[in-house]
Amino acid sequence: MKAFIKSIYFTNLLYYITAAEVILLTLAFFYPLVEPIAVYSIYIIAALLITDILILYANKNGIFGRRNALDKLSNGDDNFIQIILENKYLFPARLNIIDELPFQFQARDSNFKVNIDSGKSKTINYIVHPVKRGEYSFGALNIFVKSPIGFIQKRYRFSQDMMVPVYPSFLQMRKYELLAITNQLTEVGIKKVRRRGNNAEFEQIKEYVGGDDYRTINWKATARKNKLMINQYQDEKSQQVYSVIDMGRVMKMPFEGLSLLDYAINSSLVISNIAMLKQDKAGIITFSNKVQSILPAERKNAHLQKILTLLYKQKTGYLESDFENLYINVKTKINQRSLLLIYTNFESLSGLQRQLKYLRRLAKDHLLVVIFFENTELKAYLDKPATTTEEVYNKIIAEKFVYEKKLIVKELEKYGIHSILTSPQNLSVKTINKYLELKARGLI
Repeated sequence: MKAFIKSIYFTNLLYYITAAEVILLTLAFFYPLVEPIAVYSIYIIAALLITDILILYANKNGIFGRRNALDKLSNGDDNFIQIILENKYLFPARLNIIDELPFQFQARDSNFKVNIDSGKSKTINYIVHPVKRGEYSFGALNIFVKSPIGFIQKRYRFSQDMMVPVYPSFLQMRKYELLAITNQLTEVGIKKVRRRGNNAEFEQIKEYVGGDDYRTINWKATARKNKLMINQYQDEKSQQVYSVIDMGRVMKMPFEGLSLLDYAINSSLVISNIAMLKQDKAGIITFSNKVQSILPAERKNAHLQKILTLLYKQKTGYLESDFENLYINVKTKINQRSLLLIYTNFESLSGLQRQLKYLRRLAKDHLLVVIFFENTELKAYLDKPATTTEEVYNKIIAEKFVYEKKLIVKELEKYGIHSILTSPQNLSVKTINKYLELKARGLI
C-alpha cells in the first residue's frame, strides 16, 4: 500500500474536473434542476478514476526506462546522455520524464514529454557540460505515465544512484590525436613547421595530404601509384616532455566555467598524447607550496591512462606556489635534459620577478617554456568605447595590466626562456605549436 501511495499522482485534469463538480454542486443548491447532473457527474468521475487506476496498475511493469552514459565524462566538453524508453502497456502512453541530474550542473529543467505507442520504444538524447572534475552522482530517472483517461499518473523510477566520474578532457585529446594521425592538425590552427638541420630519419612512403611539404614528394612512387606520394620522416625519438602544472591560487581564476587549472590539465593531457605519438616520452609534475606529484616520463601503452588518472585527482590550492621547491625536485629527480612546459599565471611583472631566479636555474638544465594566460575580460573591456571620465581612467589601468603581460614575455626572452601568452580557449593549440616548433628546430 505504501508503494502504491508513493507512485500515484493526480493530474491537473482531475483537479479541473473536481473544481467543475464543486461549481455544479454549488449551483444545484440554488437550482434544483442541476442537482441530478451534479450527482451523476460524481459517479462518472469516480468510475473513470477507478478505471484509470486499474488500467495503469494492472501491468506492474508497464514502462521500462534506462539511462545510458559513458563510464566517464569529459570535462569542459559536451557529453551525450541517452534515455531508452519502452511502452509495455496495451494503449498509447503519454510520458513525462524527469532526470535527476548531479547537483554540480545546477539544472532543474531536465524534463521531457513523449508519447509512445503500445509495444514501441523511443530514445531521448540530451547533452551535459561539466566544468569540474570529480564524481557526479545522478539520481533516479523518474517516468510519469498517463493513460488515455489522464486522471492520474503512475511514477516509475529507474537507474537510481548512478555515479559517473568526470575526467580531464579526453574528448579534446582524441580530437587532436585523430588529427595528428591523419596529418590534419593544420585544420585547427596547428602550424606546419619546416624541419631544420638533420634531426629526422626516413619512416615510410605515404599518400600526400594537404599541408604536407611538397619538397618531400617521392616522384618514383608517384609514377607507380599514379597519385602523389611523399616520403614521411620522423623526428629523433625518446625525448622527455614534462607538463609542469602550477596548482596554486593563481590557477583558481575561472574562464567560461572552467578554472585555469582545468584548462592547464586538459592541455597537459593533449600535449602528452601528442608527444607520445611523436615518439617522445611524456611526464607530469604538479606543485603548489610543495611538489605534489611527479610521474616520470615514459612512452608505454598504459602510460596515458596513468596520466589521465593522475590529472583527475588534482585540486587547486590556496597557497602561493613555491618555485624554489619545484627547482630542487626537478634538479634531483630529472637527470636527462627535458622539455618543461610550466603552466602557471603571472598578473604582474613583480610577480614574475619573485620567481625568475628559479626559472633561470631550470632553464640552465632544461628547455623551459613558461605558459601563462591573457586576461580576456580586460581585453574585452578595452574594446568597448569609454563614455565617461571614470571609464577612461579604468581603461588606462586595464591597458597597464595588459601591457605588463607583454613585458613579462620580454623579460623571459631576455634570459632565453621560451613563453606562451595565450587565452584559455587557445591554450592547447598554442602549446602544440610551440612543441612542434621546438622539435623542428632540433632543440629537443
